[in-house]
Amino acid sequence: MPPKGESDMKIGIIGAGNIGGNLTRRLTELGHDVYVANSRGPQTLTALAEETGATPVRVEEAARGAEIVVVTVPLKAVPDLPSGVLDQAAEGVTVIDTGNYYPKQRDGRIAAIEDEGLTESRWTARHLGHTVVKAFNGTYAQDILDRPRPAGAADRIALPVAADDATAKHVVRALIEELGFDTVDAGGLDDSWRQQPGTPVYGLQEGVEAVTKALAEASPERTPDFSA
Repeated sequence: MPPKGESDMKIGIIGAGNIGGNLTRRLTELGHDVYVANSRGPQTLTALAEETGATPVRVEEAARGAEIVVVTVPLKAVPDLPSGVLDQAAEGVTVIDTGNYYPKQRDGRIAAIEDEGLTESRWTARHLGHTVVKAFNGTYAQDILDRPRPAGAADRIALPVAADDATAKHVVRALIEELGFDTVDAGGLDDSWRQQPGTPVYGLQEGVEAVTKALAEASPERTPDFSA
């Protein structure tokens, strides 16, 4: 692991599935201080901790002192997160939401999304009691390991980032750049439907121009595969 520098941050990751696990791998590799939690308890994260140097903790402890918290759990599990899970985070914490709504495949029908028209990340922010930055939701987990490229590389892929908080959006875009990807500003949380499952940008492995075009071509109507 490289020596820690002034820019290295304390990052909490809630969820150790494909995205959470691979973010743990890359962020520790970059020298960040990573605390990772899952629903099954820290004892199930021993192998990941030994591989990466991350600290396994309980979900209740993942955000303690963290400057960035990544929430990467199934959407249906968001309401089950501990009350006040972000209360001990650092002041001005940036929260990343990687979630997607899969009503038929996993999550069941969520009325606030289907009936009220809330975007997935707006719904998640409501449950967390804290605004979020939507990122990584349409990213293949393996790409986090395999597709980082230096700035300016012809095959560097871009990720859309949506948020209401300009400062938090800047933090996340800088982190993604550090991970080896370009970013495209996808607007606020009410615009984040442009990157939800079934849209042109979802799963797109292309650069800034193609991602910008895909976001512009998105339709707010959910495709049948991704609606209840």
